[in-house]
Amino acid sequence: MTKNILVNISAGVATVTLNRPEKRNAIDYAGWVELRTIAEDLERDEAARVIVITGAGDKAFSAGADIADFDEYRSDGAKARVYAAAFEGAMDAIEALSKPTICLIKGFCIGGGCEMSMAADLRFAADNTRFGIPVAHLGILIGYAEMSRLLRLVGPGNAASILYTGRTFGPDEALRMGLVNELHPVENIDDFVHKLALSMVPLAPLSQARHKRIMQTVLTNPGLNDLSDDERALPFTNFDSEDFREGRSAFLEKRKPVFRGR
Repeated sequence: MTKNILVNISAGVATVTLNRPEKRNAIDYAGWVELRTIAEDLERDEAARVIVITGAGDKAFSAGADIADFDEYRSDGAKARVYAAAFEGAMDAIEALSKPTICLIKGFCIGGGCEMSMAADLRFAADNTRFGIPVAHLGILIGYAEMSRLLRLVGPGNAASILYTGRTFGPDEALRMGLVNELHPVENIDDFVHKLALSMVPLAPLSQARHKRIMQTVLTNPGLNDLSDDERALPFTNFDSEDFREGRSAFLEKRKPVFRGR
């Protein structure tokens, strides 16, 4: 872990902070590589039950990819492929997390920062936010995975508006499009997200992880065609788990359950 990305785990909540406020928390090539490693480490860390991703300060979640990298990493198609492996690897690793992920967004959420937020499960935005994916101003493209996430969240009409106009827009429009879940005053959003994350920590890890798997299956195969035997059995697997037995016992005994993800 470098000083450009900070990770803190407390009371079951892992907070990942993009820490380059002087650059609006822009992410360089090394940062994308590090984010992938952080996501993979958090997947294995049993102390982390919920993951919050945010940016340092109130002025930016992330302004996206660091333009200073372009000469070295994105000056031609061959270099761009190498860069994309790191960029997309980070977002894929975040999306693949079996634990709930929340983006706490303040200020600028632009380009790669906006695309990365779409890899999380939930997005809560402050009332000072600005969103956009202005790649047409640079003459570059977003990739297939990023396009898929964008279309799932906002639909083709809104995606076309975001990409073809290259404009930035405010929190009310982001909420209307479905790009974010809720809006909160900038002075209150940290407290709201922290309390929400803490409320999710005690919930059954197996339910969280397997709901995410079921959701991804439905999103990629909405007709539920040719499901494997494992996929068809998945909704019933928790009934054979220690967590289900604990949840049932706790309900009958009128106490709070203690889930262990087994």
